[in-house]
Amino acid sequence: MPELEVVSQNRCFGGVQGVYRHASDACGCDMTFAVFTPPEAADGPVPVLWYLSGLTCTHENAMAKGGFQAHAAEQGLAVVFPDTSPRGESIANDEAYDLGQGAGFYLDATCDPWAPNFNMYDYVTRELRGIVDEQVPNTGRHGITGHSMGGHGAMTIAIKNPDAYASLSAFAPIAHPTRSDWGRKQFAAYLGEDEAVWSDHDTTLLIEERGWHGDILVDQGADDQFLDLLMPEALAAAMARKRQSGHLRLQAGYDHSYYFVSTFAGDHVAWHAERLHRGGR
Repeated sequence: MPELEVVSQNRCFGGVQGVYRHASDACGCDMTFAVFTPPEAADGPVPVLWYLSGLTCTHENAMAKGGFQAHAAEQGLAVVFPDTSPRGESIANDEAYDLGQGAGFYLDATCDPWAPNFNMYDYVTRELRGIVDEQVPNTGRHGITGHSMGGHGAMTIAIKNPDAYASLSAFAPIAHPTRSDWGRKQFAAYLGEDEAVWSDHDTTLLIEERGWHGDILVDQGADDQFLDLLMPEALAAAMARKRQSGHLRLQAGYDHSYYFVSTFAGDHVAWHAERLHRGGR
């Protein structure tokens, strides 16, 4: 288990908001992540909710602007906020905001120059999961959510690892990246030109192929400026064809910002808490 450097710890809604740094084998660099532990964690294990952030974000965006801590403290959940990519001067990057650092897309790259470091799928599902299980007193029940690129990550990771997650939701996910400019560009760079490989990272296609063992909550702003890139209609159609249990809610007047995320954060935390606390609290 890598040694954790404590970057900061602050009292927050009776719990602790911490930020930590460690050397990552998966990403080949130092990685930073945040964890909120609720007051209940001082007395025993609690369930864990993972929040995956979107393009250009770090661990800090949702931690500072998402408003999750008050809801998590009330519901007795820990919340983990990973970074969105490896970072550093020696790490491959691109001038565009939607490729390279800040745009890991929660997959394991197979093409150079990305392959040595851009392994966010392995990082989130294996390496950081191991650190959280070792360092955060938890019940072993995990849920996952995320926004935009992070919504894509949350849904694809959960569907491919159904035994690892007991609850699933997303805010404005990139729902059909194999048919979107937020996806095709990145998949070609990270995974190569074989589009058959890309389907393993597309929520719409994964829902049609595998489905999800529980119900899903998705919130989407109806006035989202990126609606054509996100393609929620493709996800809705796939859920209908698969008879997938869930709710996809179009929220009138809301855009893609953290004002949207923070408005519905309480709904999502309560959704996860209901499912993660089943069997006792």
